[in-house]
Amino acid sequence: MPRRAGKLSQVSTISGVPMTLGIRKICTFLEETLIEGGKIAPRPVNIVLVAAVIQNPWAGRGFVQDLRPEITRIAGELSQEMTDRLLRQMPADKVEACGKAAAVGIAGEIEHASAMIHTLRFGNPFREAIGGTNYLEFANTRNAPGALLSLPMMHKSENGKRSHFLTANFQIADAPGPDEIIVAIGASDSGRAHARIADRFQDIAEMEAEQAALLGSV
Repeated sequence: MPRRAGKLSQVSTISGVPMTLGIRKICTFLEETLIEGGKIAPRPVNIVLVAAVIQNPWAGRGFVQDLRPEITRIAGELSQEMTDRLLRQMPADKVEACGKAAAVGIAGEIEHASAMIHTLRFGNPFREAIGGTNYLEFANTRNAPGALLSLPMMHKSENGKRSHFLTANFQIADAPGPDEIIVAIGASDSGRAHARIADRFQDIAEMEAEQAALLGSV
């Protein structure tokens, strides 16, 4: 028999998702780049984004000084739910770059978006699941529904590896609502298709050599 609809207040989970997290919908975005700059990629660049649209737990409460109770209640479990979904699309051993983003609706504060992703309770489940050691590149913004959002990424363990400085764009037509927050994580199985700029460490070595040459000529 089909499941009968019930009042939200009487439901603890929907499809295994705890209703205590305030999730209205979860969207998964898949992108595969085959050609870049008119040249075939050595291998396709695959990107996965998982975005959850949640009720802003601080909405309608005026200025809330202490955000930690809601961070503690929501961030870790939300991250785990999103991480599980991302890994169903891209196995952990395939992930090379990663990042996160949050966008609060126009009735919320930028701090509300930041609160959900700038905590180890959110970052650690994702980072540990993919074997990362770097901090997660991020973006936090305030937007109207349907806005084009950006999720920046970097290599999961080498922060100077510029080949993996990537940005994925996505949008959800009806989110974030004024009293909602979009929370997203993303992963790529490669760097840019034809990366060919120096990494940070090569820059440092070249600049040190140039400085030494200048000093030697004085």
